[in-house]
Amino acid sequence: MASYRIRQYRDQDYDAVRTLFARGILEHAPAGYRHVLRSARAQLGLLVLFAAARAAAGCWVLGLGAVALALVATWLVVRSFSSSYVCQALSTDLCDIPASYLRAPDSCFWVAEAGGAVVGMVAVAPPEDPAERGVALELKRMSVSKDYRGRGISKALCGEVLRFARARGYGAVVLSTSMVQVAAQQLYEGQGFRKVGAFSPSLLGSLLCFKIFHYRCDLPSRAVTPPR
Repeated sequence: MASYRIRQYRDQDYDAVRTLFARGILEHAPAGYRHVLRSARAQLGLLVLFAAARAAAGCWVLGLGAVALALVATWLVVRSFSSSYVCQALSTDLCDIPASYLRAPDSCFWVAEAGGAVVGMVAVAPPEDPAERGVALELKRMSVSKDYRGRGISKALCGEVLRFARARGYGAVVLSTSMVQVAAQQLYEGQGFRKVGAFSPSLLGSLLCFKIFHYRCDLPSRAVTPPR
């Protein structure tokens, strides 16, 4: 028997859901930072900075100091990138969850509960892309507490969204996830999603070589029982 249960969001879940979402996003900041530092653009920039600082000061120690400052600045930028995304979500749809997902048409919000605590969450709503509206629904705000991963909760939450969309006659579910969320990508691909696009969310994202992956899962149509 599963040690958790999936249920619809309640008003008393508000603080737990917002905290879970914020922690889930911010924990990916170190992975994003490592990704930036592995890029050829960043490595070349640090090398040029070191050489320029050493040449200007005539001291390799100052060159290393300049690189260290650049590394700290890069971390702060990456961290602020994640923080800005969290703030944007908390001030929009996660500010009034019932209005965004429970009273809105073709929308819903579920939580995973274990031991009386909210340990997972997911939402579904019509996609923002006008080309997808009426055809697909969008899986949003998926997050599972670190202490409860590996227990099938993410898969169960994803299944709720897929069943919800199919029951309402939609032909697909779409979602977006960042390139550094490798575990999430593996989960979605295991549930039948396929990557259909990639884009940088902003100019800053382009400079940081950061991309968002767009996924789509085409749902099988309901079998129609022939009349007797």
